[in-house]
Amino acid sequence: MTRESRPEKATPERRLSSQEMERFTECVLPYLDAAYNLARYLVRDPHEAEEAVQEAFLRAIRHFEGFRGVDGRAWLLSIVRNTCFTQLRRRRPGSERVEFDEEIHSPREEDSGPEADLTSATTAESVREGLDQIAVEYREVLVLRELEGLSYKEIAHVAGVPMGTVMSRLARGRRQLLLALRVGAREND
Repeated sequence: MTRESRPEKATPERRLSSQEMERFTECVLPYLDAAYNLARYLVRDPHEAEEAVQEAFLRAIRHFEGFRGVDGRAWLLSIVRNTCFTQLRRRRPGSERVEFDEEIHSPREEDSGPEADLTSATTAESVREGLDQIAVEYREVLVLRELEGLSYKEIAHVAGVPMGTVMSRLARGRRQLLLALRVGAREND
């Protein structure tokens, strides 16, 4: 019997003790927004991102006894990443490769008012569209580095690749995002 035709075994729901729940709340729960942010950029659909985060948190609870660290951010984001890639494989049998995004420039404090707000919103939308244009592996490292502020070492842990690969993906992702932004700017002129 193949893996696809086997009926899935129902795994009993794991309940956390009160101590485990307190530790989970301290170590993992604060990164809910980061988990959604990563999922949203990887699967590119808000509803699928919510589903991926829910599934990732269920997996995190089921396997929390294996968590030995103090900072649960990288641990949780690696679960989110794996959940998203599983969703993408199910959705796209051809296993589409997608790149990642670039750093969004933060507005200066002296820039305020309707015109600055419009410029900022337009810039953010352009970057989001540019990110959608690049391959998932590049988009992934850009989001983790630029939007979530993870170190190269943490990104390597989350993505399951060597640190040198993280650095090269960041460089290539930034170049591709820059090209995508230039193309988008020319189309808008």
